[in-house]
Amino acid sequence: MANLRKKRFTPEALQGYGFMLPALLTIGMFILLPIVYAVFLSFQKVNLLGGTSEVIGFSNYARLTDDYRTGIALVNTAFYVAVVVPVQTVLALILASLLNANVKMTGVFRVVLFLPTLTSSAVLALIFMFMYNNQNGLVNEFLSFVGLPTYNWLGDPAVALLSIMIMNIWATAPFFMIVYLAALKDVPDNLYEAAELDGATALQKFRHITVPMLRPITSFVVIMGLIGTFQLFDQSYIFSGGTGGPDNSTLTIVLLVYQYAFQSYDQLGYAAALAFVLAFIILVATLIQRKLQKNEKVY
Repeated sequence: MANLRKKRFTPEALQGYGFMLPALLTIGMFILLPIVYAVFLSFQKVNLLGGTSEVIGFSNYARLTDDYRTGIALVNTAFYVAVVVPVQTVLALILASLLNANVKMTGVFRVVLFLPTLTSSAVLALIFMFMYNNQNGLVNEFLSFVGLPTYNWLGDPAVALLSIMIMNIWATAPFFMIVYLAALKDVPDNLYEAAELDGATALQKFRHITVPMLRPITSFVVIMGLIGTFQLFDQSYIFSGGTGGPDNSTLTIVLLVYQYAFQSYDQLGYAAALAFVLAFIILVATLIQRKLQKNEKVY
């Protein structure tokens, strides 16, 4: 035991801890400490304006079952995740496979497709709000030109969340496309050559070689997609003016946390409890996805 302690505190080890100290202090002060404080707040009733707080135990968590807006936000968020994550994953894989083929102007297409990812989400939301305008917006003008029905994208509860989905799929799929594109470079060419000699079509090679070889990358893409989509906030806030409307159709969990924390000054404890419920949901969804993928191997 004494030898172990000596090995831990050698000059080299102390030097290593010294180099890590700034990062550890930063993580502790700006990540761990706020998390601990948020846990503490979730068991209290806090009044920001009055500067008062009262310990109420698990009342904030029990209140979640009676809050109808929490139920709406959960349903909206779950529906958003269930649609956006699979679509953006499949689209990213297809785009990467097309760009990985030997076609002309591949570099130009990569740059053009990646441009949405470089634009901030707030700017994208403002651009799409202009495009979704039901009077002279580009989307409705195009739909009208090809003879399809037009919609009030921002004011109709039936399509308001769909409009955010379309925008985010268009904006996030290119990022995952680059991830897939990098992974495709590591797939051995001899697998495709052997399949071609056996008479496999392009679709068969994609299904039986490309998709299985990219399963670990797909796992990463799905996990990152889950984490990102569950935390939808800024686009929903901008599209609805912070209300989650119309008729709560774009209300998400993170937007609801913001409303309770910063628009109702006596609901900070409840907002903290709601945030931890969201964190738990993300953790469970990620663990389930990892469980489904853990036995998959690349041969």
